[in-house]
Order: sequence, then C-alpha cells, then structure tokens
Amino acid sequence: MTLTTLDSKTALIVVDLQKGIVALPTAHPTDDVVQRASELAGAFRSHNLPVVLVTVVGGAPGRTEQPPRAGGERPAGWADLVPELKQQASDHTVVKSTWGAFPTTDLDDYLKNAGVTQVVVLGVATSVGVESTARQAYENGFNVTLAVDAMTDMSLDAHTYTVTRVFPRLGETGTTAEIIDLLTATRA
Repeated sequence: MTLTTLDSKTALIVVDLQKGIVALPTAHPTDDVVQRASELAGAFRSHNLPVVLVTVVGGAPGRTEQPPRAGGERPAGWADLVPELKQQASDHTVVKSTWGAFPTTDLDDYLKNAGVTQVVVLGVATSVGVESTARQAYENGFNVTLAVDAMTDMSLDAHTYTVTRVFPRLGETGTTAEIIDLLTATRA
C-alpha cells in the first residue's frame, strides 16, 4: 500500500542504528540508511514530533538452530548510536534485548502517554528488528508506516520478502522523501 497520510501525532522509531550493527555486511549500504534516518529524524524534530532511538544490547534466551555469533563479548562502543543521528535530549531512547522494541521496554507506554497514534519505522535489520517492531506496533494498535529506503538487512532475499510480502500487511510503505513531503504538507 502506498503512503496516504500521517496522523497528527506520529512518532519516528529508529531501530538499531548503532555502531556494531551498521558495521555488519548488509544488502544495501548502511551509509545510505543512516543518512536517510538522519534526514527523517531532523524532519520529525523540526515538527516537534517524537523521535525514538532504539539499540539492542543482547538477545532473548532460548535455543535456536542458528549458532550464536562468534566472538563472545561485543567490543566497546558496539551499542552506541551512530553520531549521524544527532541524538537530542528530547529523543526517547529504548534499549532492548529482543528483536522488537516493545517487549520489556517502556516504548508502548511512552508512545501512548504522548498521544501517538502512528509510527514510522526504519533501521537494520529489515526482517528482524524492523519487522518485529512494526508487527508489535501494529498489534498494539498503532498505524504503521515503513520507510523502505531507510532500512536494510544482512540478506537481500530477506529484505525483499519482508518489504514486499510482510509490510503491506502491517501498514503503509513509503520512501524518505515521500514521508518528509507528506510531513511537511500536513504540518504547513
């Protein structure tokens, strides 16, 4: 579905744009993803709309068929947000240990207390943190928009499948430029 509107109280959720994640090999250049995320964060801030910056510091417990990442401890600074996001004191930060940004965090309460009815989600990885956060936002009653040119995945197949098959069932999709144009037009 093409982007149709942005609610008067829409928040931006930036998922896992942290030094350790953006350094991983991805299907699309993370520099482009970070640049677009920075543009969106600036646009949301200029309209006094909430910006949520999410980082991941661990993983949920349990067995999986995929082996754990090699290397043990993560290096210092691994979970630090990339500086290009220009974090502001007004930004809400969420530190998660699961794929999605809602479980075991205050994100749902924060958004609902701020009167948010819609979220724009972006980040890395499309099929993991971004998709999980979008699913949870949808399940929690938020209108969801996905900035499809401001995300990437470690796998091109996973990214393409999620963008073309999953996201249309969770909300609307749009590019960074389309979202900023709509944001500007509806706030003029």
